[in-house]
Amino acid sequence: MTIRIKYFFFVAFSLLSLVVCGQDDVYPAAAYKGKLYITGGTIHIGNGQVIEGGTIAVDNGKIVQVGQNISVPSGSDVKVIDAKGRQVYPGLILPVTDLGLKEIANGVRGSNDYEELGDLNPSVRSIVAYNTDSKIINTLKANGVLLASVTPSGGTISGASSVVQLDAWNWEDAAYKMDGAIHVNMPSFIVRPRRFGRRPGAEPPTDPTKEALDKVEEIKAFFREAKAYLQMPSHKETNLKFEAVKGLFSKQQKLFVHGDQVKQMLVAVDFAKEFGFDVVIVGGSESWLIAPLLKANNIAVILNQEHALPTTEDDDVDQPYKTPAALQKAGVLFALNDDHDESRYRNLSFNAGTATAYGLTKEQALQAITLNSARILGIDDRAGSLEAGKDANIVISGGDILDMRTSLIEHCFIQGREVSLENKQTQLYHRYMSKYGLTPTP
Repeated sequence: MTIRIKYFFFVAFSLLSLVVCGQDDVYPAAAYKGKLYITGGTIHIGNGQVIEGGTIAVDNGKIVQVGQNISVPSGSDVKVIDAKGRQVYPGLILPVTDLGLKEIANGVRGSNDYEELGDLNPSVRSIVAYNTDSKIINTLKANGVLLASVTPSGGTISGASSVVQLDAWNWEDAAYKMDGAIHVNMPSFIVRPRRFGRRPGAEPPTDPTKEALDKVEEIKAFFREAKAYLQMPSHKETNLKFEAVKGLFSKQQKLFVHGDQVKQMLVAVDFAKEFGFDVVIVGGSESWLIAPLLKANNIAVILNQEHALPTTEDDDVDQPYKTPAALQKAGVLFALNDDHDESRYRNLSFNAGTATAYGLTKEQALQAITLNSARILGIDDRAGSLEAGKDANIVISGGDILDMRTSLIEHCFIQGREVSLENKQTQLYHRYMSKYGLTPTP
C-alpha cells in the first residue's frame, strides 16, 4: 500500500470518527404498545377549546378519549403521567423549513442539501435528502416542535416537500406525508436595493416588472404543457417533470407559491383560477393588504417570519406583528412559521406569542402553529389537535408555551412514544455544570 493510499485512509477514518463522536447521544424512542393516560392538566385542544383538569387517553399511539371525569384503569400496560398544574398542547408544526437539509446557515457546503441545479425541478423530492441525524432536530423537540414540512429551495420550481416527524432513524421512518406540495418561487416585480429608501443612481438596468411577467409566462407554459401531457392516454416517453405535478391537477398536492409582494400573490390567485390548483402563499408579508381577496379565492397563507422589519418604508413598524390578526379577522386560513437561520426555527411558539400581543387570542395563536398548519399541509386528519382518532402528538409544558419566560417543555410524545428532550445544548449544559460543581436547574 502506497503512502498516498495510507494517508487517504487515515484522513477518511479520522473524519468518520469525528462524525460519530459528534453525534448527540439521543436515540429514537421505541413504540409504546400499552395505554397512556395524561391526567389533571389544562388541555389546549388546538381548535380553540380548553379543558381544565382534563385527561387524555392514548392507546397504541392514538388518542382515544379527551375530557374530564375519564376513569384510569390499573394494569402493567397502563402508564399514567400526572400533569396537574401543567399545560398540555398538541405538538407544534413547522410548516415550511429546510430542517435536515441545511445544517449550518451560512457555510460548510458539504452539510447542505436543500437546492438542486437547474430552474424547473418539480421532480426533486426533499424527503430522500432529509438527514435524521441533524443536531437541530433535537433542539426543536425540546421546544415543542414535533412535525415539520421539509422543503427544497432554489430555482423557479424547487420540487416537492414532505412532512416528517422528528424522532426517527432514517427518512423512511420519519415520513409522515410525502410529496404533499410543489414549491414555486415567484419572481420579484420590484427591486429594493435597500430595505428603506433607495440610493441615488441605483435604478435597475432592466425593467424588473417585464422580466417578472416573462418568468410568470414561462411558469404558466410549463403547467399548460404538463396539463396537456397528463390528459394524453399514453406516452411514448415518460416526462418525469410533468409526472411530478400530476397531483396538482388531481388536488392530491398543493401549490406553495413563495412571495411577499401583492403582485406576486395576485399571480398566485391567477394560478388558482386558471389551473384549479389549491394554492398556498408562503411569505405573504403584504397579505394583509389583500386579505379579502385571498379569502374569496380560498387561498391560505404561511407567514414565514413574524420577528422581522416591515416590508416597505410606508408600513407601520409593527406591521409584521399585526398581520396575523388582520388575516384572522378576514377569515383567511393562515399558519405561522419560523425560518430564522440563526435561531434555527426554535422560536416558532414565541412568534405565535408575539401575535397574541397584537390582536390574536392565545388559542388562536396556538391554532396558527398546530391545527391551521395541519390543515394547510393536509394532515389534519392525523395531527394538529388533541382529538380522538388522531396521533398522540402531545407536548406537556410547565408554563405557557407561547411565553419564553415560562415555557418549559417537560414531556413530548410523537405517535404515543415519549421522545427524549436531550440535545447537544442540554448535554453541554450538564457537562459544564458538573465540571464546576454547580447544581443544574431542573
